[in-house]
Amino acid sequence: MNRPSPTDSSAQPAKDAPAPTDEVGDARMTIWQHLEELRRRVIAAICGIVVTTVGAWCIRTQLLAWLVVPYQRTWIAKFHKPLVLQTLAPADAFLGYLELSLMAGIVAAVPLVFYELWAFISPGLYKKEKRLIVPFVVFSTTLFLGGVAFAYYVAFPFTFNYFLSLLGPINEGVEVTQIVTLEFFLDFSTRFLLAFGVVFELPLFIAFLVLANLVTPRQLLHFGRWATVLAFAIGAVVTPGPEVMSQIAVSAALVGLYFMSIPIAFLLRRQPAAESEGGSGAK
Repeated sequence: MNRPSPTDSSAQPAKDAPAPTDEVGDARMTIWQHLEELRRRVIAAICGIVVTTVGAWCIRTQLLAWLVVPYQRTWIAKFHKPLVLQTLAPADAFLGYLELSLMAGIVAAVPLVFYELWAFISPGLYKKEKRLIVPFVVFSTTLFLGGVAFAYYVAFPFTFNYFLSLLGPINEGVEVTQIVTLEFFLDFSTRFLLAFGVVFELPLFIAFLVLANLVTPRQLLHFGRWATVLAFAIGAVVTPGPEVMSQIAVSAALVGLYFMSIPIAFLLRRQPAAESEGGSGAK
């Protein structure tokens, strides 16, 4: 009776290797499935904003009293009289409070918005990256609220002080004054706060670029000097006037955000596929 040679067992097809545990995505999705998923996430975020906007409407007077404090302090220090916010149409007060409530609702719903954003992009990430959802929501929310706080406590005083310094007598019998309306004050203030909240998401934007393999941490380091120049240019545009401290404050915040994103990029960078394959083949 012929015995099987030792080489026969090695000639048999090997068992399938276990599937890698760090694959991208759970399953391939068509473009229509992506659009349907995007629609669901957008609707969920909008519903959250609607709920928080309704809640903000209930405390609209307290929100306006809080928002007007930096301008009120500068106004009283300049003109030594109470600040009056005027309306020019019957519906101006309603529309102004609605705009303020919507802004507050967006700020309050930021954690939900970022959660829905992460849930939408997570199918294209590795499994170890999907587990970053809690740090992502906390980090992005902190950055956005930090930008709003920076605008309110740092940028507002500098900006209002410069704008009001342009008012006053310019010639005998001629004076530049200001009629403050609720509509224009809320337009400027709410956009200013939201703009700073978005700008402070710079580390998050860079993190997405790193995850998408569009930039590398070393490229960010090499671009650092140009990022500093760009930050000071943005600071000069955002904070008009000859006040140097305001420009330095805004520019330093942008520079700090940029360089804070570099160590985050090193943590999030993906290892090249060749390294992982070479490591498995060497075993």
